[in-house]
Amino acid sequence: MGTTPSTSLPKIIYLEIDGRVRKVIFSQHSSPTDVRDLVKIAAGLLRGAEMSLVDQNGSPVNIGPEMPVNAQSSPYKIIFTSPEPSDREIQMQSACSNIVLQLSRYLKMDEIERDFRSKLTLLERRLEAESGRRVEMEKCQREIENLQEELVKNPPWICVSPCPPLSRKLTPRRDIPSYPKYTLSPETIEALKTPTFDVWQWAPNELNVQENYKDNPFHNFRHSFSVTQMMHGLIYLCELQDQLAPIEILILITSAICHDLDHPGLNNAYQTKAATELWSRYGDRSPLEQHHCAVAFQILAEEECNILAGATGGEAAEIHKGMRELILATDMERHRDIMSDFSQCVEVFNFTNPEHVRLLEQVLIKCCDTSNEVRPLQVSDPWVDCLLQEYFMQGDREKAEGLLVTPFMDRARVSKPHTQIIFITSILVPMIESLSKLFPQLDDVLLSPLRATRDEYQQWDEERNRLEPLPETPVIQISI
Repeated sequence: MGTTPSTSLPKIIYLEIDGRVRKVIFSQHSSPTDVRDLVKIAAGLLRGAEMSLVDQNGSPVNIGPEMPVNAQSSPYKIIFTSPEPSDREIQMQSACSNIVLQLSRYLKMDEIERDFRSKLTLLERRLEAESGRRVEMEKCQREIENLQEELVKNPPWICVSPCPPLSRKLTPRRDIPSYPKYTLSPETIEALKTPTFDVWQWAPNELNVQENYKDNPFHNFRHSFSVTQMMHGLIYLCELQDQLAPIEILILITSAICHDLDHPGLNNAYQTKAATELWSRYGDRSPLEQHHCAVAFQILAEEECNILAGATGGEAAEIHKGMRELILATDMERHRDIMSDFSQCVEVFNFTNPEHVRLLEQVLIKCCDTSNEVRPLQVSDPWVDCLLQEYFMQGDREKAEGLLVTPFMDRARVSKPHTQIIFITSILVPMIESLSKLFPQLDDVLLSPLRATRDEYQQWDEERNRLEPLPETPVIQISI
């Protein structure tokens, strides 16, 4: 499968801050500025603050994606290289930030910038294509000129007798470059059908990361690939290709690929609280999921990306409708309603009933979207760290903007094993138990590993409680 597995894993460093050790997670593909901002956020510093890192020996450490990892027992220390700003400076910086934010929202600068970048990318692609055509045309012109010169120098001979028919067809050859195709080995094809597939073994270039997925800690193209691979595995395990029409399989796979397009790394709760541009465009009802649909349909409308070009008008409309229903189903605000409806029909499920099939497909994409915990712990646990990192970044931003901090995004109050136990017990196990009533083969493949993972986190939680008291954690609602 991948050739560079180690470079795909997230990088972890430890910092000593006010006598406590904090963990910072970032991608090795992050920019030095992003890594420095993450360190400042973990230290509770403003972006303008000047600081540096030293190791246990007092040697300076260069802050960036290539910085060496360290152990929790030997954290880096933060050295302030300039005095901290006064209260008045902090107030002025906060006021300026708010003014810039309000102006940006009023002028819709983010939307203008996205539109500009989209058009610029399209123009670059067209320019690249036109350049390739121009080079090819110039080469053909040179060949024609050479042929004309050759004909002038050596006039063609005239055949005075009938020429025998050719025994084979001649095909003119031109120096057209051949582009290598990425082929999957039989072992990889089989591995892609299983929930134990290790997505971290695939390098970014092998995943063909798309520009419409942002470089978030969790909601990125690797997550999209992971969800799509799990959907492929469930279709194979449940033999859905024998039960569903090909157009339904297409809807399942395409929805999985597109379900988090252009995710900003800030959930629906933040969009509403901060009255963002997405909230003003789509309202309170699933603004992120509506945006994912809009971006997906915008991509499909581009000529070079329109995989539905061969579909009839009715088929394209059916695919768009199905994709919209499935992507909107990934909003956890709809979880209870979807599972309630599915539980009522599962006992009398019939693949010839369109409503039953629609509910099944919604549950399938929800399972795939939250499927990390059914994978081996060494595969799933790094995903939890990435998700918490994204959550804590939102919590820090909510604090900085004076917004009510979402409970499960407050780094001071969240326990990783405790949160995982609640999520697995209250969300994942009941959902997969309902699905396994239709497909008993999922008991061993999904439920057993999931329960084992829950037990592992339970042991971690008990060990943690012996070492330190559990912070007071309110009842939480997980939103991914």
